[in-house]
Amino acid sequence: MDQSKQQEEDFGYNLFPERNTKKYKKGSIAESLFTFNHKCQVMLHFALETSPYAKLLLGAMKQSGCAVYKDRHFSCEDCDGIVSGGFDATSSQIVLCQNNIHQQSHMNRVVTHELIHAFDHCRAHVDWFNNFKHLACSEIRAANLSGDCSFSNEMARFNFGIKQHHQACVRDRALRSILAVRKVTREEAEKVVDEVFESCFNDHAPFGRIPHSKRDANFAYREFQNRDRYFANL
Repeated sequence: MDQSKQQEEDFGYNLFPERNTKKYKKGSIAESLFTFNHKCQVMLHFALETSPYAKLLLGAMKQSGCAVYKDRHFSCEDCDGIVSGGFDATSSQIVLCQNNIHQQSHMNRVVTHELIHAFDHCRAHVDWFNNFKHLACSEIRAANLSGDCSFSNEMARFNFGIKQHHQACVRDRALRSILAVRKVTREEAEKVVDEVFESCFNDHAPFGRIPHSKRDANFAYREFQNRDRYFANL
């Protein structure tokens, strides 16, 4: 197996076949109007304009010197398997799997999840390819803060009723994400997640809390806006 193929498989690029073409071309008007791509673009725009999770993350990244632009930093593409999205650190682009995202609520969660990775990439200089603990930490944070493990989502999955369920959900979803993009055993992934779980689970930046619901996210966004105005007036 050649080295480039090995790298693609090790880092999950095989799940995003359009990443391999090295081309980001736009289709015809007819194609854009009547395909998954158009629906993906519409849902993405709605998420960025209305989701308090996304708006807070976009504001925090801009404040940190990493402004996000829709046309540059998001790409709607067809993906393999059941993956919903990914963060491509080599291009600083968020990939949204247009063939697997069909509902606005799902788009909102995926955009938030991947923006958390982008935020970590901006503020913490994550070594995605060489430091397994960095990857695990960002996956824990994304599962914890994106709403992936909200009560309503877990009810929809028929997962509920155990003590410390939120923590268990975060751990499980972080493991799933790691195993999807790395050629490691479950035992290896569990070991790394356990090593960093407590510190990364308790890192709530930039929300300042775990936004368990849209209401929590709205509170966090308003607090962020108020802090921003306060420091702007100093």
